[in-house]
Amino acid sequence: MKPTRRTVLIAATAAALTPSLPAAAAPRATAATPPYASYWYPDSLPSGSPGAGITWRSLKTWRAADDPDLAFNAASVPLAARFTPTPANTTARSGQARVQALVSFGPTSSNPSQGSATADYYALTHWAYLDELVFWGGSAGEGLILAPNAPIVDAAHRHGVPVLGNIFLPPTAYGGQLQWTRDLVQKDADGHYPLAAQLVAVAAAYGFDGWFVNAETGGGNTALGTAMLGFVKELKALAAAKGQRVTWYDAMTVNGTVSWQGALNSQNQAFFQAADTLFVDFRWSAATLAASGTKADQLGRSCYELWAGVDVESNGSGTSVDWDAIVPAGKPHIASIGFYRPEWTRNHLPADQRAPEDFHAADDRFWSGRSLDPSRPDGTDPWRAPAVSVADRSTVTSVPFASVFNTGHGLRWYEQGAVAAETPWNHLGLQDRLPSRRWVVRTAGERPAVSFDFADAWRGGSSVLVAGALDQPVVVDLYATRLPIGVNTVVELTYRTETGDVNAEPAVATAEPSGAGAAPPYTYLTVNPADNGARVRSVNGWQTVTFPLTGLSGSVHALGVRLTAAQGPVRWRLGGLAVRDAVTTPAAPTGARVTAASGGDLRLAWSAAPGAVRHYTLHRLLPDGSRRFLGATGQRAYFLSGLRPEQGETAARFEVRAVGELYNTSAPVTVTHPW
Repeated sequence: MKPTRRTVLIAATAAALTPSLPAAAAPRATAATPPYASYWYPDSLPSGSPGAGITWRSLKTWRAADDPDLAFNAASVPLAARFTPTPANTTARSGQARVQALVSFGPTSSNPSQGSATADYYALTHWAYLDELVFWGGSAGEGLILAPNAPIVDAAHRHGVPVLGNIFLPPTAYGGQLQWTRDLVQKDADGHYPLAAQLVAVAAAYGFDGWFVNAETGGGNTALGTAMLGFVKELKALAAAKGQRVTWYDAMTVNGTVSWQGALNSQNQAFFQAADTLFVDFRWSAATLAASGTKADQLGRSCYELWAGVDVESNGSGTSVDWDAIVPAGKPHIASIGFYRPEWTRNHLPADQRAPEDFHAADDRFWSGRSLDPSRPDGTDPWRAPAVSVADRSTVTSVPFASVFNTGHGLRWYEQGAVAAETPWNHLGLQDRLPSRRWVVRTAGERPAVSFDFADAWRGGSSVLVAGALDQPVVVDLYATRLPIGVNTVVELTYRTETGDVNAEPAVATAEPSGAGAAPPYTYLTVNPADNGARVRSVNGWQTVTFPLTGLSGSVHALGVRLTAAQGPVRWRLGGLAVRDAVTTPAAPTGARVTAASGGDLRLAWSAAPGAVRHYTLHRLLPDGSRRFLGATGQRAYFLSGLRPEQGETAARFEVRAVGELYNTSAPVTVTHPW
């Protein structure tokens, strides 16, 4: 970014509960050290010694086989395909402007791979509007090349969003050294760029989707600019062969100098042509964006491959933006949107007001707009939220599908409505596929408040809370889907009523709405077991009701819930939703083992369970026969710290279970560690 405070890459948070690859392939660590997200210099290291908690590494010497943290850092969820349903309003468009976000989830160094014991985290949930996420970070004193940690990639991939690692060559004012740029673009004896191959190998091993190249170190010349262009071309060619992508930031020009153009022009078009997309620096104007779009067309490229930078680090949804220069309301969009640091929605909150509910309220305002309902945007809102202009997308296309509305952080961990662990936590890799339109509420009466809530949950850390008078029936849209209906397909709702008296009915549509902004043609499934064979089960104050889709055929296009209050005011929680046919028990993982131990710190690993696995859970078996929840992860390795022997215990015993899409669990695989 241009040499202002933007270029000082600031820490955001801590991390997420655990991640990674075939643990069997990971090298054994010599000690049970905490795993962190990876970062490197291209080749040469700074002079002196690194600061506390910082490890200086060279990307040139990296090898997957020698990476002791690879099992914690490699993503487990492949990039999901997604579709665009009928837009929620008449202003949101598909096939035009897209959205990219540059997000700093944590510090460059000491950014935990597997999460941390705090709910204060930027738990991004509005993936439906995103087309690309950049794992922003890097600094001259720590490292310049950042690989995204696995929880973020897993959450993004579950929602169909590619994630890019970041290459940051900082301005000299922030410690940048031109040697690092030269290191990046060095050639081997055959005329190839070895670090281009290394970058592609890292992304393939870690399971993310490419690189954002941000070359801002001044002092270069035409020779360096030519070398950088050759490097980007080779990076793109190698990346494309692996299904990866490259975004170039508008900083270095073709003559090797750093000069932010705020446009696509002759100074940077060669880099744009070599890459997949271009992030246009914040200096753009309406005229330069329009000219940039014209130039892109002339080059045979789409104007929507240009991300118009919008700096929201300081003011978030209060930022003044010339939206008509990017996404005009009455004519085709000019360019795509490139948000710089939307984690403002967390960072601007005072430290004592960073409860998850406060963050999500600010985040919904940012992505959905002032109305907090994408189906009825507020035309007077100066902040043109993505939901106003960009059609949302969905990945909910196969059965079984289930969600417990887990946002990837929480104040406690719940299992079947009971508290399994009192410790706050974050781990984006455990996040469910979440409702994309938050919150579309349809009623002829008073609109209730709808939000993610963290005071109670069926599983994970959160549930959907509906609170209000409910003086008329209320329909809450939840998911746009493409779920095939079979003979045995059912819908399950898990919910509880805290106050009032509420009748809850699944809303199922087997066709698209009549047009943009229209309601799905819902059929409401009655809760009366005598009418449709619904089955009711109660556990810990929560009801799970199973509804056969009798009389419906084809595919489910939309899912929601209709609430009718017999008595109010109402506080009603939705804890789970599933669409399924038969229920099968997941197979168990195998080969659980301790790969390193240092006192009460352990690294565990296991071999994958065959078949589809949502994640794995870990418990400790205590001498009295009870089980203590330790955590969960999508990866096949886990770090435990601070363990102590229980009274009379000579060995600690652990269980690992696979969790299926429907949140049913496998038999355990056990491992014992002697004290």
